[in-house]
Amino acid sequence: MEEITLIRSRRKTLTLAVTREGKVVVRAPLGVSEDYVRSFVSKHERWIKERLAQAQARPRLSLNDGDALVLFGSTYYIKEGRARISEGEIFLPREGREAALRNLLKRFALEVMRQITSRIAARYGFSYRTVRISSARGRWGSCNREGVIAYTFRIAFLSPPLAEYVAVHELAHTVVFNHSAEFWDIVDSILPDRKERRKALKGSNAMNFL
Repeated sequence: MEEITLIRSRRKTLTLAVTREGKVVVRAPLGVSEDYVRSFVSKHERWIKERLAQAQARPRLSLNDGDALVLFGSTYYIKEGRARISEGEIFLPREGREAALRNLLKRFALEVMRQITSRIAARYGFSYRTVRISSARGRWGSCNREGVIAYTFRIAFLSPPLAEYVAVHELAHTVVFNHSAEFWDIVDSILPDRKERRKALKGSNAMNFL
């Protein structure tokens, strides 16, 4: 089956997925024929084409030695070595660089966002429980009713003003747990340029990295 990766296992249903790399993967029960799988794929051809187009349009990070990554507004140059971030440099192993970078950014983003969140909370009198880092795609941050604030690790690709906007947004939710006028009044009192920052955040493609 050309261009289709077929994975059989002891399962009861067929599933279809398009990876971030643009590969079509079908998972099927052991006894299902290839003709049936082809028919299944054919029925979902339009869906597959849409997902493939999205994968091709998605920006890709270049992680070769010497390439630069901008994290929280600072530039870091990639070198080969044990995975770590030092002053002006990001060391990544020769193999599995995306996975290594993802793990690095989770730790790095946690450190930076803890500092940003703590600073803003102390200055404006917010109270929260803790800061966590997630792999969420589709939202920069969240805050639950227990005061746990979570940021996606991709927030590391934002500039400091945009990262601050996300932090203020989530801290405001510790006071108002919705997006009412009262909520936006809190955000605006801290960030008078909130609308400009929000617009810039919506225009960012950093959420699609990794």
